[in-house]
Amino acid sequence: MPLSLVVLISGRGSNLKAILDAIEAGDLPAVVCAVISTDAGARGLEYARRRHIDTLALDAADYPERNDYDRALQGLIERFNPDLVVLAGFMRILTPGFVRHFQGRILNIHPSLLPAFRGLRTHQRALEAGVREHGASVHFVTEELDGGPVIAQVRVPVLADDDPASLAARVLREEHRLYPQTLRWLAEGRIRWNGQQVLFDDKPLNHPQQLEAQLEGQ
Repeated sequence: MPLSLVVLISGRGSNLKAILDAIEAGDLPAVVCAVISTDAGARGLEYARRRHIDTLALDAADYPERNDYDRALQGLIERFNPDLVVLAGFMRILTPGFVRHFQGRILNIHPSLLPAFRGLRTHQRALEAGVREHGASVHFVTEELDGGPVIAQVRVPVLADDDPASLAARVLREEHRLYPQTLRWLAEGRIRWNGQQVLFDDKPLNHPQQLEAQLEGQ
């Protein structure tokens, strides 16, 4: 059975597109049941509409209390009973109750090599810190912001002439490979989380799986 996904977005949806492209290419045994956005005008919703996937939008302005928003979001997700909830550029911090409800079934992609640079402005902060490597991480979501177990990462070099935009573009290209690959491992049953430890091929995953970057010119 293909892995059933509900994808949450807030903007352009480029990681959503990468997931949908991987499914259509036969590289990811999954089906996207629905795409839910914080913004009815999010460009990423169009990728789903073209493929006749259910799209929904939930505006935070209609829910002054975070708990009310997350309860409404939980209700929308549960209509589709997905195997996984996939955060793909979803620009909200989820409440502990929401995260606990979907514990072990909710993933996020973060543009840094976690645990480095949790939170926002990761590319600017990486440059300010003078690191030589940057990248992206896919992790299980827990109540701790960007603090859940990291499943897989991809690394890219930081170049001498980089600015935040050029570094972000290099990382994003690799995100589009990292997320579908990680989801494929999950679909194949190779990754499991028992609530205490992540297992890869039934062995403890003591370090994140590393995806080799495919940089321009290679």
